[in-house]
Amino acid sequence: MNTQIYLRPLALKDANVSYRWRNDPEVWSYTKFVLKDPITAEIEKQWLLNKLNLANEKRFAICVKNTNEYIGNIQLLDIENESAEFHLFIGEKKYWGKGIGYKASLMLLKYAFYNLNLKNIFLEVHSDNLAAYSIYKKVGFQRVSQHADFIKMVINSSVLLSAN
Repeated sequence: MNTQIYLRPLALKDANVSYRWRNDPEVWSYTKFVLKDPITAEIEKQWLLNKLNLANEKRFAICVKNTNEYIGNIQLLDIENESAEFHLFIGEKKYWGKGIGYKASLMLLKYAFYNLNLKNIFLEVHSDNLAAYSIYKKVGFQRVSQHADFIKMVINSSVLLSAN
């Protein structure tokens, strides 16, 4: 299955879908997110409202081209001094293992380096999340350190720009 995707800015209406993902422990099993109380659509909307217009964040929905189905998020956070923190998740589990994380990562990294003129992007990935680690290595992230269960990885613009 070669699922074609596109990225679009995350929108408030996406909370009607993403709140379900926030309540699914399997989606968050390799992250630092800990669900304390159930997240309702209204709570998710309020959270999104507070995040969507932050100048130092770029949040995108990952969508399937032929259906426009919203299936996950990819984002750059704490954008400053030509660097940012990278986050990715596919919330719709039927799309896990289909190469979508890789495609979305390449799209966002090209945007980050070409459009935002960032120089360095870092992320943290759980050491047991082999699928994510594989994606990040494949797009060019390099392991720089490990603290507890999380591996810190970095990519700089010269890596991606020289590969394309």
